[in-house]
Amino acid sequence: MPGGRLSQQERQQIAMGLIDSLPYAEIARRLDRPTSTVTREVMRNGGPTAYRAELAHRATERRAQRRRTVTSPGASALPQEHGRDAGAVAEYGETFTTVLMASGLPKMAARVLTHLFITDSASLTASQLAQRLQVSAASISKAITFLESQSLVRRERDERRRDRYVVDDELFYQATIASARANDQLVATARQGVAILGPQTPAAARLENIARFLDFISESIVRAAEQGRAVLHTGSQPVAQATGQPDRR
Repeated sequence: MPGGRLSQQERQQIAMGLIDSLPYAEIARRLDRPTSTVTREVMRNGGPTAYRAELAHRATERRAQRRRTVTSPGASALPQEHGRDAGAVAEYGETFTTVLMASGLPKMAARVLTHLFITDSASLTASQLAQRLQVSAASISKAITFLESQSLVRRERDERRRDRYVVDDELFYQATIASARANDQLVATARQGVAILGPQTPAAARLENIARFLDFISESIVRAAEQGRAVLHTGSQPVAQATGQPDRR
């Protein structure tokens, strides 16, 4: 299996595969690459409808140049805590962002959320985010507005009266509950349609089935979230204990 970065020719093959509506797994098989490599490549460069081989290749070269600048001797990089490798952290950040995008988040919102998650303080100001992501304040503001609307970040004031954007364990629980409750309006609307279309009609039966399904899913998610909420406030255990293996320390 080939390793290293994708070539320009491979990116052209990816673009052709997307035009032909091939699944990522099939494109990866034809390239003899892992499916995750193709998924990450596409999501990092505009998604399946906007992917362009030439643009993706140039963007990758720019990212590589930035990474070399950050990791080169004497470069002015953001300091890394706990002796972390800056290049490895940057690569992981891109991977995390890709996963968030695949779950449905817009690219900039995914990038902002990634940086908040992988920052030890779990909070950054707008200017700090703009500096780390090398984007405008307007881009950060738009991303934050979206993330707040999804209950994925919260805003608080620090001692200098600056807005800080925060992720914490409780927010993750609240976002899960909000996602489940977002179905309530659809359930109510579906049942309204049952009354209008007539309970004995095929269309009404379809809508009632949808309502019952979403009701069941929402209740299951809320119940599981309530039961699992304590996990978010429990300190990390040693890997050996968490996996059920004996601790040999």
